[in-house]
Amino acid sequence: MIPVVVLAAGFAAFFAFGLHRYVTFDTLARHRAALLALVEANAAIAPVVYILIYIAVVAFSLPGGTLLTVTGGFLFGTLAGGVYAIIGATLGAIALFLAARFAFSDILRAKVGPALRRMEEGFRRDALSYLLVLRLVPIFPFFLVNLVPAFLGVNLRTYVVATFIGIMPATFVFASVGRGLGAVFDAGGMPDFGIILTPPILLPILGLALLALVPVVYKRIKGAK
Repeated sequence: MIPVVVLAAGFAAFFAFGLHRYVTFDTLARHRAALLALVEANAAIAPVVYILIYIAVVAFSLPGGTLLTVTGGFLFGTLAGGVYAIIGATLGAIALFLAARFAFSDILRAKVGPALRRMEEGFRRDALSYLLVLRLVPIFPFFLVNLVPAFLGVNLRTYVVATFIGIMPATFVFASVGRGLGAVFDAGGMPDFGIILTPPILLPILGLALLALVPVVYKRIKGAK
């Protein structure tokens, strides 16, 4: 239970110390010049610090993941910022996944019994496809998708592959929003996150999600035959 206690304590401390009040675009707008200067002066270590912050945000299930991704695009550019965000988000998700698996999976399995085992079997049979869909189409909160596979016995390799690949499209979209953030701030505006819901962006992502389900459909048809 130690990892879970640490993560819960970090989550509580984040709000207890009022740090959530600084996770806003207004804060980023006020300090953007200082942040850019800091990154320029510490070009080698700045990406490492950014990744570590991202790991902490995801592992502790803190708010601000989208803001952090946009900030990555603003500070490092679309490509580099997107890559750093993907690395940080994946590593943070792994930490939360392992903590949940070792702390709760056996307890939950003992409580729920056969019902959970049947769900485990169905999910694990096509875990990669299901996880890719959940990552590509953010229907559920990111932290929830981090936890559920741990309870359903998904192996770590499948979880890592699905997470790393599945979050790529949305991450690069938000990083590209961050790339143009300076002009938005200069105009006194706010970034438009609705861009991900526009057809040119959303339809390809939905297409990838449907493609991820092809192996599942094929197995069902083959099984029926």
